[in-house]
Amino acid sequence: MKIKKGDKVKILAGKDSGKTGKVLQIFPKEGRVSVEGLNILIKHLRPQKQGEKGQRIEFPGLINISNVALICPKCGKNTRVSYKIGEKGSDSSAKKFRVCKKCGETID
Repeated sequence: MKIKKGDKVKILAGKDSGKTGKVLQIFPKEGRVSVEGLNILIKHLRPQKQGEKGQRIEFPGLINISNVALICPKCGKNTRVSYKIGEKGSDSSAKKFRVCKKCGETID
């Protein structure tokens, strides 16, 4: 998965296209992400007790991961992601880094 929780992304398609936000949740099996403040859905709840009022709950809906693009924290442009395998550390295992395709800087 090239997008992780906490990344800043730009919406490419849909009613909120062109807007940016932070990733709240990722659902890798479904291929969807939830972005803070975007794709807001409204759920209406009936009153549970006598004399109580109904409610409208607003929450961010899921967006297909193909409709979001990662924004590089270094250059500030929306970019594709490549991977680079770093040198072996003290635990004798190579670490995998995400790399911005536009500026070449590591994202992680």
